[in-house]
Amino acid sequence: YKHRLFCADMQTARIPRTYTYKMVVLGHYSVGKSSIVLNFVKGEFNPNEESTIGASFLTKTIVGDRYAVKYEIWDTAGQERYYSLIPMYYRGAHVALVVYDVTSKTSLDTAKNWVEELKYDKPQEFLKVLVCNKMDLKEEAGDDSLCLAESGRELAAREGLRFYEVSAKSGEGIGRLFSEIAEALPKEAAPIKKSRAGFKKPKSGV
Repeated sequence: YKHRLFCADMQTARIPRTYTYKMVVLGHYSVGKSSIVLNFVKGEFNPNEESTIGASFLTKTIVGDRYAVKYEIWDTAGQERYYSLIPMYYRGAHVALVVYDVTSKTSLDTAKNWVEELKYDKPQEFLKVLVCNKMDLKEEAGDDSLCLAESGRELAAREGLRFYEVSAKSGEGIGRLFSEIAEALPKEAAPIKKSRAGFKKPKSGV
């Protein structure tokens, strides 16, 4: 996939302006949230990646012909015991990635709960993206994964979300995901806006 507007090489382009956006990554544990972020930021995949505690923070700037987009990415923990910490990273975000595992119905149920949470007290320009990860396991998982991929697509269409199928392991779809989000985010966005603190603890998804 060739990015229409963006590349990762800061040295090959003269950029008139850089837009900074805060991104929060949500989802059940072990769906590959950290692996998606690591693949995007460093082009790496670690099959032994440890579970996130609280949240981790990474940044990356991607460059286009007319502007650059800097992502400030908060990768949150998926375990239920950390849900009370998430508002600290959640407030003021411009975009949320809700990630689920194409082989796990439980993770899709948790994603549905996060989608419901994102309906509350968010600015109009808040971009919501549903991401179906581990597509490299789709054939191995058989018909169940086909159903879960289609269920995610239907959920996204019903709730007005962008939907992407990716594999953090192979890198499939990762570049497209972040490039198209960069194109879609409003460029008139000024400094990060604060949102109201209302937060409901999502259900566990089981």
